[in-house]
Order: sequence, then C-alpha cells, then structure tokens
Amino acid sequence: MTVLVQLDDLSSADVQALVAEHVAGMHAYSPSCSVHALALEGLRAANVSFFTAWVDDVLAGCGALKAMDAHTGEIKSMRTRDAFLRRGVGQAVLDMIETTARARGYTRLVLETGTGPAFEAAHALYRRNGYVGCARFGEYVQTDFNVFFEKRLIA
Repeated sequence: MTVLVQLDDLSSADVQALVAEHVAGMHAYSPSCSVHALALEGLRAANVSFFTAWVDDVLAGCGALKAMDAHTGEIKSMRTRDAFLRRGVGQAVLDMIETTARARGYTRLVLETGTGPAFEAAHALYRRNGYVGCARFGEYVQTDFNVFFEKRLIA
C-alpha cells in the first residue's frame, strides 16, 4: 500500500469532515478541560502546516505541524481513519512532519496527547520514532490525563 502525504489547504469537504471527526474523537475520549485539538480555524493559522494522507485517492489521515518558535515545532491533529489503522498512514504523516520540521531548521518536536486505551496506539507510534516523555510546554496545564512527548531532531 502506498501512502501519499501532501500539504493541504483544508478546502475540501472530505478533509473538513476528517477534522470534525478528529475533534469529535478528542471530545469523546478526553475530559472537556483537556481537549486541545485544533478545529478548522486553528489549523488555518499562519503558523500551522496541515497535511493529508491519501491511499488510492481516498483520504486516510491527517496531521499538522505548528511553529512554536524558530527551533521548535508542535505536532497537532494526528488522525488515521479507522479503515486505515495499522497500515502505515500515521507513520507516513509523522515522517512528513519530521521532514518538514528538519527543512525548517527545527531542532525539537513536541506534542501533547491524552492517556487511556484510545491513545495507546499513538503513544506506541511516537515511542517507536524516538519520542520520549517530557515536561509540559507552552500554555498547556499538566493534568492526570495528558502527557507530553518530545524528540530532538538532527539536521
């Protein structure tokens, strides 16, 4: 299976539906005070690059890279559609995010995510790719629900 990952402008109805699916999923599996998923407006911000993953012209997943500062990027909105789980879509999106971050000269990627069964596959993906637990960053508040990961990038 070949996964094509590309920069996306969030203009198509399919992409907008996937973003809505992601936000709804975060609300379903997270305490309301711990939902930090970006809706369409947040993903369209100037400091966010949004990527979509396609398999045979079918939208399979998405992810985003948010510029935190000149050296740090934050991974946002990672989502794989159920029909494509465990088929390499998340890995392909993460690879594109890391490639983009390196091209921008970032030396560190960070992310915030939840805990519990709904998030275990994501944790495994990040750990397989060298992400380790870290302290909270940015304006996030540490709770019993959320965890933070980081990866140091080598140019």
